[in-house]
Amino acid sequence: MARPRKRQRPVRAPGIGDDLQTTTHEENAPGREEGIVEKTEEDEVNNKKKKSEKGKKMGTHKVDGKGKEEENSEKVERSSSFVANQVVETGNDQVVFEFTESLNKRLRSAVGGRRVNYCSQDQGFEEEGDEVFSRRKRKKGKRQKRKLSKLKAEEEEEEKEKEDDNDKEVIDKEKDGESDRKGWKRRNEPKNEEKEAMVETRRYPARASKAPKRMGEFVSDNTAKKKTLSKDSIMCHQCQRNDKGRVVNCKSCKRKRYCIPCITNWYPKMSEEEIADVCPVCRDNCNCKACLRMDGPVNKLKEALEMKFSGDEKLRHSKYLLRALLPHVKKFSEQQMMEKVMEARIQGSSPSEIKLKQAVCHPAERVYCNNCKTSIVDFHRTCPLCNYDLCLICCQEIREGHLQGGEKEVTVQYVNRGFEYLHGELDSSMLTEMVEPLDSPTKTNCKELEGVESRWKANGNGSIPCPHKEMGGCAEGLLELRCMFKENAVLKLVENAERIARDLNVEDMPETTNHQCPCYSSMAEVDLGDCKLRKAASRKDSNDNYLYCPSAKDIHNGDLNHFQRHWAKGEPVIISQVFENASGVSWEPMVMWRAFRQITNSKHGQHLDVTAIDCLDWCEAQINIHQFFKGYTDGRFDSKEWPQILKLKDWPPSNKFEERLPRHHAEFHYCLPFKEYTHSQSGLLNLATKLPEGSLKPDMGPKTYIAYGVAQELGRGDSVTKLHCDMSDAVNVLTHTAEVKLKPEKLAKIETLKQEHCSQDQKEIFGMAKVDQEIYMGNGGLHKICGNKFEELQANEAGAVWDIFRRQDVPKLKDYLKKHFKEFRHIYCCPVPQVVDPIHDQTLFLTLEHKKKLKEEYGIEPWTFIQKLGEAVFIPAGCPHQVRNIKSCIKVALDFVSPENTGECVRLAEEFRLLPQGHRAKEDKLEVRKMILHAMCETVNYLDPQAKNMLDDGSTSLWSHSWMQLG
Repeated sequence: MARPRKRQRPVRAPGIGDDLQTTTHEENAPGREEGIVEKTEEDEVNNKKKKSEKGKKMGTHKVDGKGKEEENSEKVERSSSFVANQVVETGNDQVVFEFTESLNKRLRSAVGGRRVNYCSQDQGFEEEGDEVFSRRKRKKGKRQKRKLSKLKAEEEEEEKEKEDDNDKEVIDKEKDGESDRKGWKRRNEPKNEEKEAMVETRRYPARASKAPKRMGEFVSDNTAKKKTLSKDSIMCHQCQRNDKGRVVNCKSCKRKRYCIPCITNWYPKMSEEEIADVCPVCRDNCNCKACLRMDGPVNKLKEALEMKFSGDEKLRHSKYLLRALLPHVKKFSEQQMMEKVMEARIQGSSPSEIKLKQAVCHPAERVYCNNCKTSIVDFHRTCPLCNYDLCLICCQEIREGHLQGGEKEVTVQYVNRGFEYLHGELDSSMLTEMVEPLDSPTKTNCKELEGVESRWKANGNGSIPCPHKEMGGCAEGLLELRCMFKENAVLKLVENAERIARDLNVEDMPETTNHQCPCYSSMAEVDLGDCKLRKAASRKDSNDNYLYCPSAKDIHNGDLNHFQRHWAKGEPVIISQVFENASGVSWEPMVMWRAFRQITNSKHGQHLDVTAIDCLDWCEAQINIHQFFKGYTDGRFDSKEWPQILKLKDWPPSNKFEERLPRHHAEFHYCLPFKEYTHSQSGLLNLATKLPEGSLKPDMGPKTYIAYGVAQELGRGDSVTKLHCDMSDAVNVLTHTAEVKLKPEKLAKIETLKQEHCSQDQKEIFGMAKVDQEIYMGNGGLHKICGNKFEELQANEAGAVWDIFRRQDVPKLKDYLKKHFKEFRHIYCCPVPQVVDPIHDQTLFLTLEHKKKLKEEYGIEPWTFIQKLGEAVFIPAGCPHQVRNIKSCIKVALDFVSPENTGECVRLAEEFRLLPQGHRAKEDKLEVRKMILHAMCETVNYLDPQAKNMLDDGSTSLWSHSWMQLG
């Protein structure tokens, strides 16, 4: 049998340790002789006779079918007799076979100067001269020597190949019975005397050895060895090497062992005693490359993640959804009925006589309004000639004469002034560019587009013509009213929902108040005796300065109501120690990279380069993934010794986190609290799970955010997430931190550069000819942050500083930012020239100095707290927030839509539609109205199975029929 070719190693990135280590066999000590096939000289002769007789019948001179000649005569006799196959252990656990031969029998001198080669029983011989024989003999000996050398080299290479730890234990079926290869007790095991007799008998392995037979050699079959722990083996399961010294053997499985360097590097939180008791393989959290790609641990976590609710829980959650969603569905239905009444006026008939046409669209297609780019759920107007779509809100605005949402794209120019400008260099030519004062308003509307929109007006009867070509229409047809669901599907849904709400007395359910919350006393004052509160603000005359912060292990069934009381008021919630009951899979950056990377082939790349964003100039750059993670743990500095704060833009580079990192995906979902909201597939209170199968669903995550960080606030380029507002609720978990300590000489250089930055700001932004040193504040993080001193920033578990603003403070926050937006820097570290929306633009970050001025001028402040390792932060929709890392951090975030915050999601969708074209937040990807309708439909059908509300029959069936006709 041909030996398999030597495996080629993939090309490694510079600086990356060899993760594809060569391996050696683990167990080659006592008991190895079980796989050896012993063959006596008598068996060899009998076998040759049988084969020679077979060759005689076939009329050939070849023996054994391989063309090898045998000599058997009185003149020349040549035989190879192997006395024994002995196995010798070496220091490197390699197997060496010594073959002892009888030199007297190996070669005899030829008689008469010729040798006679008989094939069998003195028949069919051929003669050769001594010279030819000697030459051929030498050539054959050289070839044989080369083959043996090559065989030995291949055997040594094969010994180094990694054993498949996932191989199932198979049973060797031998002639003398069945034996368990795993080292367990054999069935019908013979006595000791029978075992000794069996050593001399001929035994066959269950499957043939990969090593070919050469010159009568019989190599031991390594596949037949026992999978028991060898006392002499020191091969580490993690690195598959045996040259790293002492190893720790597992007492549980008695098979795996880990060397001390691997324990230190890959399992820093586990002691040798813990690994000796139960190794990482037994714990299902081994992070070697092979185990990270196994499906067993993932399937176990998925089974544990299956949500099972009792009938009472389903009833309670359904009533909760019905009460929360009914107002939104009623408002949506009223908008549709108003448009239907308008259509009846246009056609000159009654609303009951109107029959709307069904829109043809794919179930997995997202339909947008061509003017404001908001998503269309059901009723809308369409041009029959050019398919221009218009939402109902835009129809109403056209009739009222103030159409919005179609503003032309605003382009903001940033000038690249070079690297020296980033750290304070400023010449006189740059100062002349400032011509407008700081508080001058910025106009973002285009007059040319305003003129086009002003000509688009509704007709006297309320009908709307198709817009001009400048706006994407044809200006020829009239927009017709069409529906995507059945014509009266939403109306019937509202009627059934109202009837069920009356029958169940849903409107009489008690409101959540401070008096009912355990965090407040009977006088509606904060009860500080409970350790589940964390101070995050110092507002006067306010009772929301503390945030609900329970531990994950202390959360019980009744705590969901407590969470809902805080969540319904729009307060963030912090859950600590979420990984307390996890399996312990490592979130180390290099472990995640090993789990993610692909071996180079025709279908996949290795993804060794990633796109990182430098938070100083907000520009993208390609960087080797290993170099990025090296800077993550050790720090990275530019030529001015200024800390580089890099963050990965999109890693893993795919929206399918589950496919790229299945172990981490399952672990993350398993650890999340309040799975009624956070479970992405079966959360009863997560509206994102209510969309039907086959429909286009938004990307809700999870997503990974990896970025550098330092404890000192640099004032420039140290933010990893600028001020923004998400369109849905979110939960963010800090999974890993790495502290980068700055040396005294680095800190001194940083302070010098910060003074230069301050001088540059005063000259360029404030227009001061002379720098006032008293204005400079070295915001090095020495200020108190809502009662948390700087010592807390250096705690081992601290990772990031969060600022989350209240919803009611958003108008004042926007006023402050519009007034001071030019004091902030963005791309190329240039001052922000203009803003469209100071929050949705995501170009501003409030430093300690700005937060101080905000409170002085407007009297508002955010919730400010430190996120520690293993903490999950729940951020309500509609709350602007920003994040600064005080250590290098890995965070994983997941979006969800809760019934309490659907109103905020709808309000944000209406804000996004007013943004100009091309804005980063313009597109309505969430489609929250569609989620609300499907969630209500599912709730009504559960509470009343006789209702049988359906929303998808119309558009889906019509599309299928149209597609069949086209086909």
